[in-house]
Amino acid sequence: MLKKITEDIFYVGVNDRQKHRFENLWPLPYGVSYNSYLIADEKTVLMDTVDVCYADLFFQKIEKVLNGRPLDYVVVNHMEPDHAGSIRLLRQQYPNVQIVGNSKTFGMLAGYHGITDGLYEVKEGDTLELGRHSLSFYMAPMVHWPEVMMTYDQTDKVLFSADAFGTFGTIDGAVIDADMNTDHYWEEMKRYYANIVGKYGSPVQKALQKLSGLDVQTICSLHGPVWREHKDKAIAIYDQLSRYEGEEGVVIIFGSMYGHTEQMAETVAHSLAENGVKNIVIHDVSKTNASYILRDVFKYKGIIIGSPTYTNQIFPEVEAILNKIQVREVKNRLFGYFGSFTWAGAAVKRLAAFAEQMKWEVVGEPVEQKQGMSPDDQAKCVALGKEMAEKMKNEELERSGNRLAEGVEQ
Repeated sequence: MLKKITEDIFYVGVNDRQKHRFENLWPLPYGVSYNSYLIADEKTVLMDTVDVCYADLFFQKIEKVLNGRPLDYVVVNHMEPDHAGSIRLLRQQYPNVQIVGNSKTFGMLAGYHGITDGLYEVKEGDTLELGRHSLSFYMAPMVHWPEVMMTYDQTDKVLFSADAFGTFGTIDGAVIDADMNTDHYWEEMKRYYANIVGKYGSPVQKALQKLSGLDVQTICSLHGPVWREHKDKAIAIYDQLSRYEGEEGVVIIFGSMYGHTEQMAETVAHSLAENGVKNIVIHDVSKTNASYILRDVFKYKGIIIGSPTYTNQIFPEVEAILNKIQVREVKNRLFGYFGSFTWAGAAVKRLAAFAEQMKWEVVGEPVEQKQGMSPDDQAKCVALGKEMAEKMKNEELERSGNRLAEGVEQ
């Protein structure tokens, strides 16, 4: 059954329910889709391909739409193998197809597939006439690879956005958001952004600004649903995350060998709740995959991290998450930290260095516990939670005041 996006734009993507981890790193409990779209105009155009593992099914869908017609162009918005992996086979299937991309695309195309001929190079703002449809091209470097571009169909107001506005999760039945319950996709979109795109907030902002002048009615991403009814929400999520604007709430991240550091985390969480913080998420680094922790680091304004000392260093799994956060250059967070040790403390020192590297605002006094929790340690954990709660409350009041002032000015 052919799935239409508009009268002559067809969905020809596939679902991957077999892969356990995206990029062999990030869990896929709901699978993932590799989206591709075919415009059947006077000239026919395929928008990206799919993972080579699904090439047979993919080609069946293409042939069903073409029904014997030639394939004139394939636009390569993104060269990552889950989207460009089938290009060599596509060229074998359709030897006369012109491959549309930019100069950076073609360097990667030669490197991955050895293809150097039959290329149609486009630059910023160039157009490609298909008949009824007119495509224009916009470069979006580092969202999240250097060659990325987006393609805008001026006729049907459709944006083919590469990985932008993508999400983990297969497409189950319907393709367009208006025809499905999208509730479970939003947290998966945030997890996708944090893990895959998160380092590149500034390039995402530049791309959003560039696209703000376009009349976009439909967004066709390379992963997840086609956004039409909820396109503004998808854009707003990417805008908020790429500005590192955390929601009001606190994520507590801890490692613990025998429960003492966990007890500190629970005490801090209880204090946060007692002082009015409603959005509190606790992650044990030894149990929760890093992808979910990173999602919440991008999601919430407040971050509190606790760790025991381990072989005179910080707990290894805590160190791993610190590195992942640091690589993504997460900005504008309120930070608190605590740690424990038995005979020589090192965790708190590492967390202090991390705070300095991230240039985050440190809230409250760090808590360093020797062996079991004493009444004094407990009081300090309570104080840390209270100070974080008060700081968040004050910042929210300030933001509300600024929003009110902006409304009056308008």
